Amino acid sequence: MILELRSLEKCDSADSVRQILRAALKAVAPADAVMRRFARDPNLLRVNGQEYRLKEIDAIYLISVGKAAIAMADAASTILGESLTAGIVVSKGAYRDDKQKKPLKYITASHPVPDDRSHEAGLEILAFLEKTTSKDLVIFLISGGGSALMTAPVNGISLRDMEILTSLLLGSGARIDEINTLRRALDCVKGGGLAKSAFPAQVATLILSDVVNSPLEAIASGPTVPNPTSNKDALAVLKKYNLLSQAPPAIVNTLEKKDSFVDDKVFSRGNTAIIGSNLISAKAAQKEAQGEGFKTQIITTSLQGEACKVGKELAQRLRHEKTETPFCLIFGGETTVTLKGAKGKGGRNQEVALSAVHELSGTEKLMLITLATDGEDGPTDAAGAVVTGETLIRAEKLGLSVDVHLEEHNAYPFFDALGDLIKIGSTGTNVNDLTFLLGF
Repeated sequence: MILELRSLEKCDSADSVRQILRAALKAVAPADAVMRRFARDPNLLRVNGQEYRLKEIDAIYLISVGKAAIAMADAASTILGESLTAGIVVSKGAYRDDKQKKPLKYITASHPVPDDRSHEAGLEILAFLEKTTSKDLVIFLISGGGSALMTAPVNGISLRDMEILTSLLLGSGARIDEINTLRRALDCVKGGGLAKSAFPAQVATLILSDVVNSPLEAIASGPTVPNPTSNKDALAVLKKYNLLSQAPPAIVNTLEKKDSFVDDKVFSRGNTAIIGSNLISAKAAQKEAQGEGFKTQIITTSLQGEACKVGKELAQRLRHEKTETPFCLIFGGETTVTLKGAKGKGGRNQEVALSAVHELSGTEKLMLITLATDGEDGPTDAAGAVVTGETLIRAEKLGLSVDVHLEEHNAYPFFDALGDLIKIGSTGTNVNDLTFLLGF
């Protein structure tokens, strides 16, 4: 991970800061996280601490879906070896040609808005699971992005309807848990749908969480766990963001019908665990920061709200922080950006950083860093940005207006011109975002 940032280079503690960011990402590396939950000998397989006697299992199937699908599947298949019967891997990134080999089938689908490939992936997984029996074991590896990468709309709903709904929700400022409330109500693979299809097979699910506070039903819309929300709840989300009149009529009509819940017996043979989360990442960063001599505290891993407002509030806290230096305050969570007409280039982490610029102007030895743990903030190749007390002065010398760029949701060009975009490439993981408030 290369972090050559102009503002960071001026900091005497640059190497320490880099180590903190590296530690945060390393702790939730998908392959390592999977490996820690698997163990086996010739006759026994342990997943999440539960034992499965191989001689009592006819077939082991693997379904891996999400941004970390390839890395998670690679790790699991390495451990399972010849015991793995077959499986499907659905990811956002393309696979190498040499990976398209038996017994796994690799599929590339769309994110954050589902497309025909996502639909094909959902239907293929449902068909694949239909052949399972009570003597089989199905291992699900679920990571962020799974909701869009795999879809199978309920009867009466078209893929186009789901594409329109997803775009409306993403542009409305709706939280990810609210978006997933709609998805669970309208999709056959979500809200326990995959567990239903796999029943009566034994099921083990390993989850890399991309949702604030990691509620199981919200991660990839809970394909293997019960759905705690209803059609009424889904309608309430549409009403909250004034989307009832804009949503496709077929969706509104479906949500007005009686709920169809998955029978609880479907989950009786399940074994589910979260193997990576924002909290795990934040704790790793905290440990590293303490080792580097920073007085460190995790303030929250539930940070939410409008990015431009959150950024300003965090900057105000940093500006008036009374903790002895050096210090490192860690905030985890996921903010939102409500698009109002103008659609520039950027993402929620970059907008948090941009909205902090005015508040930090003129301060000394303070730094705010935002980081999308997947390495891709919004539809950009940047994970976040760095802000210091000199950011505003440097921007004004280049003729850059903070207010104009904020209004246009155009943070990427702003920080790109300053050389303060964090570009680390796709990390293969996704456990929400981290913001660091640093004093030196």
